[in-house]
Amino acid sequence: MALPPGPAHLLRLLPYFALPSATLYAFLRISEIFFAVTLPLWFIAPATLLAKPGLFFLTRYYRKLRDRWDATVNEAILPPYVQESVLSAISKLADSIRTGYPADVMQEWADKYGNVTQFDILTKSSVITFEPEHVKASRVFANFQAILATKFESFEKGSIFKSQMNSLLGTGVFNVDGLFYVNTAIPVDIDLSFCYLGEMWKFHRSITRPFFTRERISDFEIYERNCDRSLGEARIRLEEGYSIDFQDLVSRFTLDSATEFLFGTTVGSLSAGIPYPPLSGAENPASFYDHPSNVFVKAFTEGQVRTAIRYSLGSDWPLGDDFWKDRVSPMRKVMDEFTEPLMREALLFREKRLFEGEGKKEGEEAALLEHLVNHTQDPSILRDELINLLVAGRDTTMCLLTFSFYMLAENPHIEKRLRDEIFEKVGQTGNPTYDQMREMKYMRAFLNEVLRLYPPVPLNMRASKEPVILPNSDRTKKPFYIPAGTQCFYPVINIHRRTDLWGPDALTFDPDRFLDVRLHKYLTPNPYIFCPFNAGPRICLGQQFAYHEATFYLVRLLQRFTAFRLDAGANEAPPDEWKACAGLKGTEKVRVMSHLTMYIKGGLWVTMKERSANDLDSELMQ
Repeated sequence: MALPPGPAHLLRLLPYFALPSATLYAFLRISEIFFAVTLPLWFIAPATLLAKPGLFFLTRYYRKLRDRWDATVNEAILPPYVQESVLSAISKLADSIRTGYPADVMQEWADKYGNVTQFDILTKSSVITFEPEHVKASRVFANFQAILATKFESFEKGSIFKSQMNSLLGTGVFNVDGLFYVNTAIPVDIDLSFCYLGEMWKFHRSITRPFFTRERISDFEIYERNCDRSLGEARIRLEEGYSIDFQDLVSRFTLDSATEFLFGTTVGSLSAGIPYPPLSGAENPASFYDHPSNVFVKAFTEGQVRTAIRYSLGSDWPLGDDFWKDRVSPMRKVMDEFTEPLMREALLFREKRLFEGEGKKEGEEAALLEHLVNHTQDPSILRDELINLLVAGRDTTMCLLTFSFYMLAENPHIEKRLRDEIFEKVGQTGNPTYDQMREMKYMRAFLNEVLRLYPPVPLNMRASKEPVILPNSDRTKKPFYIPAGTQCFYPVINIHRRTDLWGPDALTFDPDRFLDVRLHKYLTPNPYIFCPFNAGPRICLGQQFAYHEATFYLVRLLQRFTAFRLDAGANEAPPDEWKACAGLKGTEKVRVMSHLTMYIKGGLWVTMKERSANDLDSELMQ
């Protein structure tokens, strides 16, 4: 029987803690014999007990001296340290994840110490960078390394990140770097040599990429079916006189669409119905809470929340909430109970086809799972890959659509302008085509502006595999030296909101910035100030899938409904202390938070009304 995470972690650390004390004790006893002296117990006992703490501080001091020397040799400097105790930093990070605004602690530190800072989480050093030049190579310092692009090979997810995420993501595409044993029987022409040479993530992308072609992601039948069900549920609840949780509504739409795309069958979350607003007096039946899709979604969400909490303790996360029990594994087990039968069925179906000589050619598969089993039959790889893609397929577009509605409710003039473009390009009814989507320039600008201010993944990280030099935005100062093994956090949400990168109106929601002169002034010369889907070799494969899915849903929503409003009585209000904060945090109408992705705590409760002939007449008169 395996030990719980906490005791197992302590057992691994035992030699690390015991060896210095044992070594010192042996040295003292040998010294007594060699020098014919007797050392008092009051000296031996404290010295032995303090050996490890003393060595820890000496090692830490030595490491800082070594790093400072290496920086000097490379004509660079170390990022300034956050002047807070380790415990204070950990506490702030934990509170930020549990109850705070996304990346607000990192913004606080940047305001105090600059756009590049470093801090310690117990025994490990971490760097926070707000500089887009560190996400990409600097144009000026052409020989310097960068996190995602030209010196991509200098960075990896790192062992700490993979350890934190393993219970939820396993060895899926979002949680692997390199060396990993692959037990596969692959009867196709994929070169698996890179799986053993340190590029496991390429294997995952190689077996997934062919299914994200234009033809695949432009087949909108899946969107149409689930969108109609979703808006139908909304109409019924609104006719009953209740507001709806739009975040819950679109999470069901994206989950059903993602599972249908991945598995060829839907989890059926929309068939369970949607919740009533809190304090409304109306309650869903017990069957609602027991519905398999709701059990799946609850585990899905709780698994992400508990995984995110591990961030604050770094490599020592087993000493936190997971000390006596891995609290994420039970959530993953619930998720696997849904995917397992589908995976087994796909494997059996493949064997049957091969036995009967009916193998399908590349690109003929109906669902991504059917495509994956043609490339690997390793259950572990399949299981992990499906969960990873589910996280991306559901949460990214759910976040985009949720905050799209939030911005429409706050900006009625934008709602009208979007609807005008939809009526011009698509019409008052009917589904948009791929070509029509490409013609809707304002729609794309609107989605980009939502992604800028509310990126689905507000915080990302990499670990340096080797010493790295990063440019200093102040060209009069030396560049930054990043030692090997350093965790480098880059809060996308903060980079997207910097006024020096986006202009003085950076905190104003304005889609026109992606269409007018500001596009060429700010974004075109510095494209890495906008990276909601990551960048470089590991850029999100489903980027266009998310754009298409969100565009399709918004077109159908704006064709059928109008007068979007927030239900202040049902939404969870932000804490009072947020009102005194600078930036968007001080003006939010809802409680914005994040786990692996951004979301609104308590849901986004809204009202809207179905469009009628009178609405059309009034629009034509304007």
